Amino acid sequence: MTQPSWVVEFAAHEAEVAVLRRNVRACLGAWGLRDLVDEAQLCVSEFVANVITHVGAGTPTTLAVELNGTTLRIEVHDPDTSVRPALVAADLESEGGRGMALVGAIADRWGVHLCADRKVTWCELATGLPPVSGHEGCLRMTRVETVIGLYGAGQPKRGPGSARLGVTEGEEAAICVVTDLLHWLSAHGRDADDVLDRAQIRFEAEAFEGVSPR
Repeated sequence: MTQPSWVVEFAAHEAEVAVLRRNVRACLGAWGLRDLVDEAQLCVSEFVANVITHVGAGTPTTLAVELNGTTLRIEVHDPDTSVRPALVAADLESEGGRGMALVGAIADRWGVHLCADRKVTWCELATGLPPVSGHEGCLRMTRVETVIGLYGAGQPKRGPGSARLGVTEGEEAAICVVTDLLHWLSAHGRDADDVLDRAQIRFEAEAFEGVSPR
Protein backbone atom coordinates (compact mmCIF):
# COMPACT_ATOMS: atom_id res chain seq x y z
CA MET A 1 0.00 0.00 0.00
CA THR A 2 1.42 3.34 -1.07
CA GLN A 3 -0.06 6.80 -0.63
CA PRO A 4 0.98 10.15 -2.10
CA SER A 5 3.00 12.13 0.42
CA TRP A 6 1.06 14.52 2.64
CA VAL A 7 3.13 17.71 2.70
CA VAL A 8 2.47 20.97 4.55
CA GLU A 9 4.60 24.10 4.84
CA PHE A 10 4.36 26.23 7.98
CA ALA A 11 6.20 28.66 10.23
CA ALA A 12 7.56 26.83 13.26
CA HIS A 13 5.64 28.20 16.25
CA GLU A 14 4.40 26.37 19.33
CA ALA A 15 0.82 27.12 18.32
CA GLU A 16 1.36 25.22 15.06
CA VAL A 17 2.18 21.97 16.85
CA ALA A 18 -1.42 21.36 17.95
CA VAL A 19 -2.65 22.04 14.41
CA LEU A 20 -0.12 19.62 12.95
CA ARG A 21 -1.07 16.94 15.47
CA ARG A 22 -4.74 17.23 14.47
CA ASN A 23 -3.86 17.06 10.79
CA VAL A 24 -1.64 14.03 11.34
CA ARG A 25 -4.52 12.30 13.12
CA ALA A 26 -6.85 13.04 10.21
CA CYS A 27 -4.28 11.91 7.64
CA LEU A 28 -3.53 8.60 9.34
CA GLY A 29 -7.23 8.01 9.95
CA ALA A 30 -7.85 8.34 6.22
CA TRP A 31 -5.06 5.84 5.58
CA GLY A 32 -6.44 3.34 8.09
CA LEU A 33 -3.48 3.77 10.47
CA ARG A 34 -5.26 4.94 13.62
CA ASP A 35 -3.07 2.67 15.76
CA LEU A 36 -0.04 4.79 14.81
CA VAL A 37 -1.56 8.18 15.60
CA ASP A 38 -0.01 8.61 19.06
CA GLU A 39 3.48 7.60 17.93
CA ALA A 40 3.34 9.75 14.80
CA GLN A 41 2.06 12.78 16.72
CA LEU A 42 4.87 12.42 19.25
CA CYS A 43 7.52 12.29 16.51
CA VAL A 44 6.08 15.34 14.75
CA SER A 45 5.89 17.26 18.02
CA GLU A 46 9.50 16.52 18.93
CA PHE A 47 10.85 17.28 15.47
CA VAL A 48 9.06 20.63 15.30
CA ALA A 49 10.03 21.46 18.90
CA ASN A 50 13.66 20.94 17.93
CA VAL A 51 13.30 23.38 15.05
CA ILE A 52 11.75 25.99 17.35
CA THR A 53 14.40 25.48 20.05
CA HIS A 54 17.54 25.13 17.96
CA VAL A 55 16.78 27.04 14.75
CA GLY A 56 14.27 29.60 15.94
CA ALA A 57 10.58 30.35 16.24
CA GLY A 58 9.02 31.34 12.92
CA THR A 59 11.47 29.26 10.86
CA PRO A 60 9.98 28.20 7.49
CA THR A 61 9.49 24.46 7.95
CA THR A 62 8.00 21.59 5.97
CA LEU A 63 6.35 18.42 7.28
CA ALA A 64 6.08 15.42 4.95
CA VAL A 65 4.29 12.18 5.84
CA GLU A 66 4.41 9.22 3.47
CA LEU A 67 3.00 5.70 3.57
CA ASN A 68 5.09 3.33 1.49
CA GLY A 69 4.38 -0.37 1.82
CA THR A 70 4.88 -1.43 5.42
CA THR A 71 6.52 1.83 6.53
CA LEU A 72 5.22 5.24 7.60
CA ARG A 73 7.91 7.88 7.07
CA ILE A 74 7.82 11.29 8.75
CA GLU A 75 10.15 14.10 7.71
CA VAL A 76 10.60 17.65 8.98
CA HIS A 77 12.63 19.97 6.75
CA ASP A 78 14.23 23.21 7.98
CA PRO A 79 16.83 25.55 6.41
CA ASP A 80 19.54 25.11 9.06
CA THR A 81 22.19 22.83 7.55
CA SER A 82 24.29 22.60 10.71
CA VAL A 83 24.01 19.50 12.88
CA ARG A 84 22.55 20.22 16.31
CA PRO A 85 23.65 18.01 19.23
CA ALA A 86 20.06 17.55 20.46
CA LEU A 87 19.15 16.11 17.07
CA VAL A 88 22.12 13.79 16.78
CA ALA A 89 22.51 12.41 20.30
CA ALA A 90 19.93 11.28 22.83
CA ASP A 91 21.24 13.50 25.64
CA LEU A 92 19.14 12.66 28.70
CA GLU A 93 20.33 15.83 30.48
CA SER A 94 18.48 18.14 28.07
CA GLU A 95 14.80 18.53 27.24
CA GLY A 96 15.42 18.09 23.52
CA GLY A 97 17.58 15.06 24.12
CA ARG A 98 14.92 13.32 26.17
CA GLY A 99 12.41 13.93 23.41
CA MET A 100 14.67 12.51 20.73
CA ALA A 101 15.48 9.55 22.97
CA LEU A 102 11.76 8.85 23.10
CA VAL A 103 11.54 9.10 19.30
CA GLY A 104 14.40 6.64 19.06
CA ALA A 105 12.58 4.26 21.39
CA ILE A 106 9.32 4.14 19.41
CA ALA A 107 10.59 4.51 15.82
CA ASP A 108 12.11 1.69 13.82
CA ARG A 109 14.70 4.10 12.46
CA TRP A 110 15.42 7.81 12.67
CA GLY A 111 18.14 10.20 11.65
CA VAL A 112 19.20 13.55 10.25
CA HIS A 113 20.03 14.06 6.57
CA LEU A 114 21.91 17.19 5.48
CA CYS A 115 21.17 18.61 2.03
CA ALA A 116 22.71 21.63 0.31
CA ASP A 117 19.88 23.95 1.34
CA ARG A 118 18.11 22.21 4.20
CA LYS A 119 18.24 19.67 6.99
CA VAL A 120 15.82 16.74 7.05
CA THR A 121 15.01 15.08 10.36
CA TRP A 122 13.19 11.82 9.72
CA CYS A 123 11.86 8.68 11.29
CA GLU A 124 10.11 5.51 10.12
CA LEU A 125 7.36 3.59 11.91
CA ALA A 126 6.26 0.05 11.08
CA THR A 127 2.60 0.03 9.98
CA GLY A 128 1.86 -3.66 10.49
CA LEU A 129 0.37 -3.78 7.00
CA PRO A 130 1.09 -6.92 4.95
CA PRO A 131 3.97 -6.54 2.49
CA VAL A 132 3.11 -6.09 -1.16
CA SER A 133 5.12 -9.24 -1.89
CA GLY A 134 2.37 -11.18 -0.15
CA HIS A 135 0.20 -10.67 -3.25
CA GLU A 136 2.80 -11.78 -5.78
CA GLY A 137 1.68 -14.56 -8.05
CA CYS A 138 -2.08 -14.01 -7.58
CA LEU A 139 -4.12 -13.75 -10.77
CA ARG A 140 -5.55 -10.32 -9.99
CA MET A 141 -2.17 -8.72 -9.40
CA THR A 142 -0.74 -10.43 -12.48
CA ARG A 143 -3.53 -9.05 -14.67
CA VAL A 144 -3.14 -5.55 -13.27
CA GLU A 145 0.63 -5.48 -13.63
CA THR A 146 0.35 -6.72 -17.22
CA VAL A 147 -2.07 -3.94 -18.17
CA ILE A 148 -0.14 -1.25 -16.29
CA GLY A 149 3.05 -2.50 -17.91
CA LEU A 150 1.54 -1.97 -21.38
CA TYR A 151 0.49 1.57 -20.52
CA GLY A 152 3.85 2.27 -18.94
CA ALA A 153 5.84 1.06 -21.94
CA GLY A 154 8.43 3.63 -22.88
CA GLN A 155 8.49 5.26 -19.46
CA PRO A 156 11.81 5.29 -17.59
CA LYS A 157 12.10 2.52 -15.02
CA ARG A 158 13.36 3.22 -11.52
CA GLY A 159 16.68 1.73 -10.59
CA PRO A 160 19.51 0.50 -12.81
CA GLY A 161 18.52 -2.55 -14.81
CA SER A 162 14.96 -2.54 -13.44
CA ALA A 163 12.52 -4.37 -15.69
CA ARG A 164 9.42 -3.22 -13.79
CA LEU A 165 7.76 0.13 -13.33
CA GLY A 166 8.40 1.91 -10.08
CA VAL A 167 5.43 2.70 -7.86
CA THR A 168 5.23 6.34 -9.01
CA GLU A 169 5.34 5.45 -12.71
CA GLY A 170 2.91 2.59 -12.12
CA GLU A 171 0.49 4.97 -10.40
CA GLU A 172 0.49 7.30 -13.41
CA ALA A 173 -0.04 4.35 -15.75
CA ALA A 174 -2.93 3.12 -13.60
CA ILE A 175 -4.58 6.55 -13.84
CA CYS A 176 -4.31 6.32 -17.62
CA VAL A 177 -5.92 2.86 -17.55
CA VAL A 178 -8.85 4.05 -15.44
CA THR A 179 -9.32 7.17 -17.56
CA ASP A 180 -9.44 5.15 -20.80
CA LEU A 181 -11.90 2.69 -19.25
CA LEU A 182 -14.19 5.58 -18.31
CA HIS A 183 -14.03 6.92 -21.87
CA TRP A 184 -14.84 3.42 -23.19
CA LEU A 185 -17.83 3.09 -20.88
CA SER A 186 -19.12 6.53 -21.85
CA ALA A 187 -18.73 5.75 -25.55
CA HIS A 188 -20.90 2.66 -25.04
CA GLY A 189 -23.65 4.59 -23.30
CA ARG A 190 -22.76 3.64 -19.75
CA ASP A 191 -22.70 6.00 -16.77
CA ALA A 192 -19.00 6.22 -15.95
CA ASP A 193 -19.62 7.78 -12.51
CA ASP A 194 -22.02 4.96 -11.59
CA VAL A 195 -19.44 2.33 -12.56
CA LEU A 196 -16.77 4.14 -10.54
CA ASP A 197 -19.04 4.24 -7.49
CA ARG A 198 -19.82 0.52 -7.79
CA ALA A 199 -16.14 -0.33 -8.17
CA GLN A 200 -15.25 1.77 -5.10
CA ILE A 201 -17.98 0.10 -3.04
CA ARG A 202 -16.77 -3.36 -4.08
CA PHE A 203 -13.14 -2.47 -3.34
CA GLU A 204 -13.96 -1.09 0.12
CA ALA A 205 -16.13 -4.11 0.93
CA GLU A 206 -13.36 -6.53 -0.03
CA ALA A 207 -10.75 -4.52 1.88
CA PHE A 208 -12.97 -4.43 4.97
CA GLU A 209 -13.65 -8.18 4.79
CA GLY A 210 -10.00 -8.96 4.17
CA VAL A 211 -10.69 -10.63 0.82
CA SER A 212 -7.44 -11.81 -0.73
CA PRO A 213 -6.74 -10.81 -4.33
CA ARG A 214 -7.62 -13.68 -6.69
